[in-house]
Amino acid sequence: MDISQPLAPPVLYILIALADRELYGYALMRDVRERSGGTIALRTGSFYRYLSQLIEHDLVSEASSRRSGDDPRRGAYYRLTPRGRRRLAAERRHLQALVAAIALRPAPKGHA
Repeated sequence: MDISQPLAPPVLYILIALADRELYGYALMRDVRERSGGTIALRTGSFYRYLSQLIEHDLVSEASSRRSGDDPRRGAYYRLTPRGRRRLAAERRHLQALVAAIALRPAPKGHA
């Protein structure tokens, strides 16, 4: 993953899912699927590959503790790091500028 480039949709959705709360792996995969309207359904292998890269680039970290009352089969929880929050904000600005550029461009003559 080249984090100097715009993030791939699955990676961006993982960051979005972690923006407002910590999640464990399965809940994170489910959240990505729901937020994307089912267009991004991560398989376990690809999900943990993305997650590993996000951790390696210090965009996501493993939360330090389990939640009381959790099912003991649940694995670690994950959260955005400060760097991950900054990267997500940069992605938001990039996408907003892209949408604004599309909205401001007039349609060519003869096209709707």
